[in-house]
Amino acid sequence: MKRALPIIIGALVISTACSAASLAANYGVLQRYPLGGAGKWDYLTLDANGQRLYIARGNRVMVMDTQTGKLAGEVTGANGAHRVVIVPEQHRGYVSNGHADSVMPMDLATLKPLPAIAISGKDPDAMLFDKASAKLWTFNGHSNNASVIDPVSEKETATVALPGKPEFAVTDDSGHIYVNLENTSQIADIDVKLGKVVNTWSLAPCDGPTGLAIDLKHRRLFSACANQKLVVLDADDGHRVASLPIGSDPDAAAYDSVSGTIFSSNADGSLTVIRQDDADHYAVVANVATAKGARTMAVDSQQHKVYLAAPDVTVNGQGTFGVLVVGTH
Repeated sequence: MKRALPIIIGALVISTACSAASLAANYGVLQRYPLGGAGKWDYLTLDANGQRLYIARGNRVMVMDTQTGKLAGEVTGANGAHRVVIVPEQHRGYVSNGHADSVMPMDLATLKPLPAIAISGKDPDAMLFDKASAKLWTFNGHSNNASVIDPVSEKETATVALPGKPEFAVTDDSGHIYVNLENTSQIADIDVKLGKVVNTWSLAPCDGPTGLAIDLKHRRLFSACANQKLVVLDADDGHRVASLPIGSDPDAAAYDSVSGTIFSSNADGSLTVIRQDDADHYAVVANVATAKGARTMAVDSQQHKVYLAAPDVTVNGQGTFGVLVVGTH
C-alpha cells in the first residue's frame, strides 16, 4: 500500500495541471464594454465586493459597474492620475496625482473628491495600502523614492530612498514591500518596520521591468519586462526561479491565486496566460488576442476574469475607449 501513495499523489498533480491547462487554453474575450471619453489611462483597480472597476484617466477616475459594464460615475479633480487604491475600512479611495505631487482621497459612496494630501516625492505613480504598517505608499518616478502616508492624519510621515526608478510595487502585508526598478532591472525589497531597502535583487534576463504581481502562498514575485520576458523570483532570498516568454510592450502583471494563473497584459494586443504547476514550475499556455494598447488590467480571482482597458473597443462596428473582459468560455 505504501507504494501506491506516490502514484496517487502524482496522479493528483497531473490532474490538477491538466485542469489548469484546460482552463487557461479556453480563455477568450467574453464582453466588450464601450465607455468613451478622451484622455490617456493607466492602472485599473477592481473592487470585487463593490462590483466596481476604477480606471485612472489623467484628470479623473472612471468608475465602471462590473455587472452591467456601464459607467457608474466619475471622480473629478485628479491631476495626472496613475493609480487608485481602495481602503474599505476608511470608506475611501486614493488617487496618485503624478502631475501635482499629491494623493487625492475620494469618498467611495458619493465618488466625491476630497482635499489632496501633498507629498515631497515627485511624480507619484504606483501606490498601495500596506496592512502591516497601516499606511499608503506611493512610488515616485521622478525622485526615486517612496512616500509613506498616514490615511488617518492624511499626512506624509516618511520617505524611503530607492536605488533606481520605481515602477509597480506589491506588498506581502507581513512586513515587506517589493518594487520593480525599471532603469536598473532589479527588485528592491523594503523592510516596512525599518523603513529602508534591505535587499536589491537582479531580474536578469529581464530588461525594463514594469508590471509586478505576488503569490503570497508560495512567496513568488512575477515581473513583466520590456524585452518580452516574465521573470519569477523568490520573495525571501531573491533567487531566480523561472523566465518565460510574454507578448510585446507589457505594462501590468497579475496573479489569480485561486486558479494559480499568471497574466501579462501587453500593448501588442495580447494577454499572456501562464500556468503555475507548483512554486518552481511554470508554462505559457495561451496568448489571448485582446486589442492594441490593452496594456493595463485587473484580475478577479473569484470569477477568474481579467479586465483590460483599451483605446479601441469595437462594438457593432463602432470603436471607442472601453474595457474588455477576458475569461473562460
